[in-house]
Amino acid sequence: MFLMEAKRIAIVIVGAMFNAIALNFFLIGADVYASGFTGMSQILSTIFTEYLGYENISTGIILFILNIPVAILGWFKVGKGFTIYSFLSVIFTSLFLEILPIIKLADDIILNAVFGGVIAGIGVGITLKWGASTGGSDIVAMVLSRMKDKPIGGYLMIINGLIILVAGLLNEPENALYTLVGLYVTTRVLDGIHTRHEKVTAMIVTKKADELQKAIHDTMVRGITILPVTGAYTKEDKHMLYLVITRYELYDLEKIIKEVDENAFTNVVQTAGVYGFFRRND
Repeated sequence: MFLMEAKRIAIVIVGAMFNAIALNFFLIGADVYASGFTGMSQILSTIFTEYLGYENISTGIILFILNIPVAILGWFKVGKGFTIYSFLSVIFTSLFLEILPIIKLADDIILNAVFGGVIAGIGVGITLKWGASTGGSDIVAMVLSRMKDKPIGGYLMIINGLIILVAGLLNEPENALYTLVGLYVTTRVLDGIHTRHEKVTAMIVTKKADELQKAIHDTMVRGITILPVTGAYTKEDKHMLYLVITRYELYDLEKIIKEVDENAFTNVVQTAGVYGFFRRND
């Protein structure tokens, strides 16, 4: 377990490094904005430095400050483990943004948008794959999704749409288009590394249904349906746990299954849509 957690922390740090490289080497110098709270931090940094004359307020500092209330919200509404690793990602991203210089490796704005989008997508993708997020809008969208039973993607789309709009207002209108290109590239790379589906369905066949159900509910707020099943060859009586989770929770679910019943059989499939309450009511 220690080695697993150490590897998880290392992956989060590497993901933060990729995010910082994408920003300082490609996006910031070209006035192309990233997604979520990172893009918001870029926008606020631009406003403070170019319009208000505060030159010492960097993207990294603003990103860290914006994520403090979000981390508190995530601690109570999303999950302690997920929030801790997400805030760790924010801390290291902010640190790397302060350490790395802001340079332009290319003068072509579209090259900056594409390569910045690719590197950012890699950073976000590996972070999500190991059970964390880059904080900010991910956590806010998850909380709103659970409150309203609406897809996470809709809230993220609204946030990123506002970033694209402001990018066009603060700079040339074409900057908004290049920001859209960068966000599209980031999304495509993220889909390839992690999963393009916001929700997935897990079907877990196990002999330890009660222990597994308790462990899952101790970590995530999700409803579970438990069905009696029989093995075709062994004729053993078992149970199948059926639950729908978000892609952000895949890592935690895999970890729980390995800890409680490493012999459990799990099938994870994409979920096109969910009707009814997508949460557990306490």
